[in-house]
Amino acid sequence: MSRSTPRLFAAALAVAALALGACAEKTSTDTPAAGGSSAAAAFPVTVGKLTLEKRPEKIVSLSPSATEMLFAVGAGKQVTAVDDQSNYPADAPKSDLSGFQPNAEAIAGKSPDLVVLSNDTNRIVDQLTKLKIPVLLTPAATTLDDTYRQITDLGALTGHPAEAADVTKKMKDDIAALTKDLPQRAKKPTYYHELGPELYSATSKTFIGSIYTLAGLENIADPADADGKNGGYPQLSQEVIVKANPDFVFLADTKCCKQTPDTVKARSGWAGVTAVKNNQIVALDDDIASRWGPRVVDLLRSIVDATAKVPA
Repeated sequence: MSRSTPRLFAAALAVAALALGACAEKTSTDTPAAGGSSAAAAFPVTVGKLTLEKRPEKIVSLSPSATEMLFAVGAGKQVTAVDDQSNYPADAPKSDLSGFQPNAEAIAGKSPDLVVLSNDTNRIVDQLTKLKIPVLLTPAATTLDDTYRQITDLGALTGHPAEAADVTKKMKDDIAALTKDLPQRAKKPTYYHELGPELYSATSKTFIGSIYTLAGLENIADPADADGKNGGYPQLSQEVIVKANPDFVFLADTKCCKQTPDTVKARSGWAGVTAVKNNQIVALDDDIASRWGPRVVDLLRSIVDATAKVPA
């Protein structure tokens, strides 16, 4: 997706449908998880209002997060096309389909027996339903429970319920392990999470912000959207950020916008910010920091690793 304008960027963030480059430690797999078995999966299967009479073998995913989930639960071989932003795992069958401007005719041309979407742009769900194409809507997660639920639903609908249960269990276990030995601090370290050089950020009420809360950090962006009118994604000013003086700066715009610790240090007026003075500017993987699939564990690990080094 392009981040060419702040407004387009903010709108995309609000639905958490960001998808940029992806290259990080692999946590997804097309191999059924240990102990899982698809043989026992029985159909028909119902999730919400959607019932599938048999296991889908031609799945189209128009959500990068859903694509990661599908491969993580072992349904990768059933995925025949993904949108133009689904770039992880590397062997996902990327196409020219768009999740931002979905086209029913183009999707139908793939002859899918299941389409997975993260939003209902252009009333695409109704359009596909009229074409008798099964559709599952997996909206942007606002909590980890939403993520676990979507993984469970996709596992059930694709015939991989046991593998999905294994994935969610491993995520919960990994998150528990990462957070159980956090330093006991008299005061929480503060942070600024940067979504783009236009200085858009995410508050603690967003999915992204909830991960930082797990890591024991305090968000300087919260006062900028206390009433929630910005959907949890306020645009800050340089003055606000400098005055808040965050202990850490986390960059989720390293790929899209080429931001680095050095570019932050070169910003006018930022030299006195604690994060700059103490070299506590952390470059994140844009994709991992904007999706709500299994790799959210990697995001938490990056945050914990960066902050745990600082004395309590």
